[in-house]
Amino acid sequence: MLREDHRLSFGTGGLGGLYRPVGEAEAEAVLEAAWEAGIRYFDTAPHYGHGMAEHRLGRFLRGREGWLLSTKAGRILTPDRDPPAVVNGFHSALPFRQRFDFTYDGIMRSVEDSYQRLGLNRIDILYVHDIGDADAGTDSAEHRAQLLDSGVRALEELKSSGTLGAVGLGVNTVEICEELIGRMPIDLILLAGRYTLLDRSATARLFPLAEAHGIRFVIGGVFNSGILATGPVEGAHYNYAPAPQDILDHVARLEAVCAAHSAPLASAALQFPDRHPLVVSTLIGTGKVSSLTRNVAQFAADLPDALWSELEGAA
Repeated sequence: MLREDHRLSFGTGGLGGLYRPVGEAEAEAVLEAAWEAGIRYFDTAPHYGHGMAEHRLGRFLRGREGWLLSTKAGRILTPDRDPPAVVNGFHSALPFRQRFDFTYDGIMRSVEDSYQRLGLNRIDILYVHDIGDADAGTDSAEHRAQLLDSGVRALEELKSSGTLGAVGLGVNTVEICEELIGRMPIDLILLAGRYTLLDRSATARLFPLAEAHGIRFVIGGVFNSGILATGPVEGAHYNYAPAPQDILDHVARLEAVCAAHSAPLASAALQFPDRHPLVVSTLIGTGKVSSLTRNVAQFAADLPDALWSELEGAA
């Protein structure tokens, strides 16, 4: 399903106003810049701005051809009569609240709602979003039972009927992937932050397990919340929090190797996942045209072969 021209993909969390407000014109400009750069795989989710990102992406793609779209299931949106100005970190959110639901009915409703918000007649890939995540509150026997006892049946029906082309997981944790492989249909895993220059925790058990089951990966979070883009500067963030000293020291070693080869750390971070044969796409996301064009250029930059072996030594 994913082709060579899908190696770089665009995630739309920023279009929902993640961390800062994003207006309609700015969102349209970012999507246009991604399209002009040749990006044709776009990822979204109900979570991103409580439906705002799906609305904006669907409006942009409508009438265009050649795109690939993924969205996610696991959250149901319902109207909120008194929504906060900022909700779950999103500054441009629609007036809804969300609740997790991984049941058959929950996944079916999520897909139907996404089709309506997108205003499109095709969803290519559906990821089960944030299952098994302690920070999200879904690392529980109840949520696993919802998915495995009935949600799996929804995924199987949606795929076999042709409503979806592929299904999988969209998560930040390695352990839940290892637990669910072989227990549910998984074509792809969108894994954020666990296969980067800094964090290679996916390689020990998950990658060999996935390969044995014919599963491929879309890798997001390549900057580990920013530190692999900024370097080990004061206030640098790692996994959505100020980076501890051991992480700062680790990134300083990686940065020194890159500097010795006149290679930007951010370029190495963007290109690193793409070198693995199980990785079919590297996902970048932003609400700014300048960041988008910079990331596209960094992904395409010519880096010396010797850099990679030395980065392995600094891992």
